[in-house]
Amino acid sequence: MPAKLSVNLNAVAMLRNRRDLPWPSVEALGRIALKSGASGLTVHPRPDQRHIRFSDLPVIRNLIDDEFPKTEFNIEGYPTEDFFELCAGAAPEQVTLVPDDPAQATSDHGWDFRKHRAFLTDAVARLKTMGCRVSLFADGDGDAQAVEIAKAVGADRIELYTGPYGGCFDAPERAGPILEALGRTADAAVAIGLAVNAGHDLTVENLPALVRRIPQLAEVSIGHGLTADALEYGMAETVRRFCRACGQAI
Repeated sequence: MPAKLSVNLNAVAMLRNRRDLPWPSVEALGRIALKSGASGLTVHPRPDQRHIRFSDLPVIRNLIDDEFPKTEFNIEGYPTEDFFELCAGAAPEQVTLVPDDPAQATSDHGWDFRKHRAFLTDAVARLKTMGCRVSLFADGDGDAQAVEIAKAVGADRIELYTGPYGGCFDAPERAGPILEALGRTADAAVAIGLAVNAGHDLTVENLPALVRRIPQLAEVSIGHGLTADALEYGMAETVRRFCRACGQAI
């Protein structure tokens, strides 16, 4: 099965938040994305609400439930008590745990699974009681033992951090070794029963090689590059372009 596309709405929300105005509408652009072939919507509500606001979560939940019940809501974040409360209220189908400091501009590394094993075990267990599938942000460095720990703490999936791969846009000769390390990480995960997601700095240009190397890729979550393309092509056509880059016949 081709990888599914989850559209990250953070960049849309950040643009909205520049003014005290209701546009661009997170709900309206999420609707266009789902209508155009996206399989889900992703948000990363940070404590300072600098892009997605906590008040956006019930709006997105209702959009999916009322109009697109076969799609999914994915919430990313660091597992604080406030984050658990947001997840309990929004009931996402998937929660992706990331090791972010609240001050970080964006996610830029995966979990240190050895160091945070006990912490992640407790966090995953709490989310499972809410009925959420749990994915853990992971460095795609080929570390099979780290992937085994992700499985041991109870995760259903890992999400490969593809930032270094996306960062090769101006030096494609560097992409091959990074892609191969991502592939080895995915191979190790699939071998022990973990599904594999991917996200960060993915584009229409670099997605095809990723899905060829990782044919079992379950889902990609894309925000910045997709939103940038939407300014040029419109949200509907951009979603279709990304779905095709994932290997979907759309």
